[in-house]
Amino acid sequence: MSKIKKRSSIHIFLAVIRALFLRELDMRLTQGKSGLVWTFLSPFLQIMIFVSLHVLIKEYKGNVVTSFSYTAFMASGFIGFNLFRSILTQSMGAFTANRALFSYKQVKPIDTVIARIVVEIFLMSCIIIIFLMIGFFSQIDNFLPENTLMVCLGFIWIIVFSFGIGLLVGIGNFFYMSIGKVISVISFMLLILSAVFFPLVSIPQQAQDILLYNPLVHFMEMIHGFYVQGLSDEYVDYTYMLYWTVIPIVLSLWLYIKLEKRIISQ
Repeated sequence: MSKIKKRSSIHIFLAVIRALFLRELDMRLTQGKSGLVWTFLSPFLQIMIFVSLHVLIKEYKGNVVTSFSYTAFMASGFIGFNLFRSILTQSMGAFTANRALFSYKQVKPIDTVIARIVVEIFLMSCIIIIFLMIGFFSQIDNFLPENTLMVCLGFIWIIVFSFGIGLLVGIGNFFYMSIGKVISVISFMLLILSAVFFPLVSIPQQAQDILLYNPLVHFMEMIHGFYVQGLSDEYVDYTYMLYWTVIPIVLSLWLYIKLEKRIISQ
């Protein structure tokens, strides 16, 4: 009589993440009649609107000159920022939306956050591939990354950074729902204050000094600097970025360990 082979913890974890990933992906793509279309159309519309505004301003003023591809600048910036905002938003509601699943002892609350992040990475990867294909076949000048390895590192880093912030906010929002409303307002403000629309080199020194306190500015400058020809990462403080990555992760994991049983039972 054959013995039943006991699965290891890592196999159970991967199986749970896979099941949650498929569940979340199905919900995202089938949400409403236009779930699939809007998921991929939204970032393209955002970029088209701001690129069109830039072109109109150039035609109106006549003297607005940029030494880099504005289309590549906007595409890389919006993708990076939307990746952060999507992970933050999805992590914020992960515990509440999946509360019924916590009755299964194999499913841990943090698994729902990880699964949602994997979904965002998957969807954003698809969008990046589509962007690169459009840029390649339409022969837009300087649309491909100048340093692909460092751009990939920038996106991976912003994912890790977003995980720490997202888990921290998710824990807080589970116990105090008002936190989610505050974060929604802050995320909109961050879109304006994170150097998504403009490079730091184009604004006055005093404004640069203020914006550089925002860690997202460093991530945007890193991605822009290595993606867009004509820009650099001269304003990026990698030590500052590391602090903003490690501290939230350590703090959020410590809080999660302390509060996991309360999250499951509540």
